[in-house]
Amino acid sequence: MTQNLLEVRDLNAYYGKSHILHGVSFDVREGEIVSLLGRNGVGRSTTIKAIMGDVPPQGSIRFKGQEIVGRKPHEIAHLGLGYVPENRDIFPALTVRENLYLGQKHASKCGRWSIQDMYDIFPRLAERAEAPGGVLSGGEQQMLTMCRTLMGDPDLIMVDEPTEGLSPMMVEHVGKLLVRIAERGVAILLVEQKLTIALKISQRLYVMGHGQMVFEGSPAQLQADAAIRKEWLEV
Repeated sequence: MTQNLLEVRDLNAYYGKSHILHGVSFDVREGEIVSLLGRNGVGRSTTIKAIMGDVPPQGSIRFKGQEIVGRKPHEIAHLGLGYVPENRDIFPALTVRENLYLGQKHASKCGRWSIQDMYDIFPRLAERAEAPGGVLSGGEQQMLTMCRTLMGDPDLIMVDEPTEGLSPMMVEHVGKLLVRIAERGVAILLVEQKLTIALKISQRLYVMGHGQMVFEGSPAQLQADAAIRKEWLEV
């Protein structure tokens, strides 16, 4: 039985006086892909920002058995928790290769991923290795952001809306990349709006509504639960 890598219990978060997360609890196990679904504005992005320390969390967040509430984002990252934000936070003036090197946790030693691994997984990055990050397409920038996060050798990566605004072909690429990441033993917490990709690649799914978890189960269980899909997911 695989162990829980991330354990979130009774997580609350606020923006000013607005209470956004109301007692959120969930787990991510070693090496699994877990998707966090829900409509815009229900608190999915706030959940991963609170885990990362970008939004002050209240409650308990344990990563690899350690309580991380109160730690700074860079300290959390150094424990092995990677975060791929929705805004594709690359350095536009630096080349693709330089962006990837910046992701390395330790410049002197390689983790489980090398720059060559990144090029093998997504050959387009190899073709654009010396191009500035700012000239890449949205899909290429998304791949670069994810690959740069992997260069920090995380045990778990949280990926916020990676397919937003991408062409169907790039969505397919992102899905395949996520599966390959998980095959290397890296757990993934995926915040996603596209039900199809989440159902296809996840082992388990959670659905959020109004800052709370309203469903937990397998892709098959969610597909069988028309009432949950209609109330919390369908537009």
